[in-house]
Amino acid sequence: MSDIAERRSIVGARRLWSAAVIVAVLQTAVLGYMVGERAWGLRSGVEVILKTAPVDPRDLLRGDYVTLNYDISRVPVSTLVGGPPKESLSNKILSVRLKKQDDGYWGIAESSLGTLDPQPDTVILKSLPFDYVFYGDQADAAATMFVNYGIERFYVPEGQGRDIESARNDKRVSIAARVSPDGAAHIKSLLLDGKSVYEEPLY
Repeated sequence: MSDIAERRSIVGARRLWSAAVIVAVLQTAVLGYMVGERAWGLRSGVEVILKTAPVDPRDLLRGDYVTLNYDISRVPVSTLVGGPPKESLSNKILSVRLKKQDDGYWGIAESSLGTLDPQPDTVILKSLPFDYVFYGDQADAAATMFVNYGIERFYVPEGQGRDIESARNDKRVSIAARVSPDGAAHIKSLLLDGKSVYEEPLY
């Protein structure tokens, strides 16, 4: 009986070890894919300069990153191709066409809850999933949709976040981002008064 128990113990240990190896390989593969996707986006994407907007002062610095908000985070309902839906929708992705403005920043030309066809001198940026709320008669030209693009957090050297937050709320901070062909945005650098002060490494 002891020999049988010992063999069972060895088999069980081997199974646990094999499972641990498989989990480690999968985790490494996922991490490698995420890093590779970001590096590919930074290399191949179209560069856009985005103007940041002040953030609620109650949203304090968390750790070593600052929270970023953008002018393009509030998308006018009036820009929706075909007009606004007449019902509330959940877990939707908004396609936003950006075009370079006279001031050098990229702004919203139009948006769609479906797809947008490529056009010269424009970039199509896709939001993270959000809920579209229909407010009846209030869904007019003044209504806006608040969306995130996955670039609302920027990591900074320890102890320098407060200065950047202050400059951000004074509208002195902008972001150079790369938008990949699939509509994903990746922060390339943080600009202070139009000059790059922090660059994101590829890896």
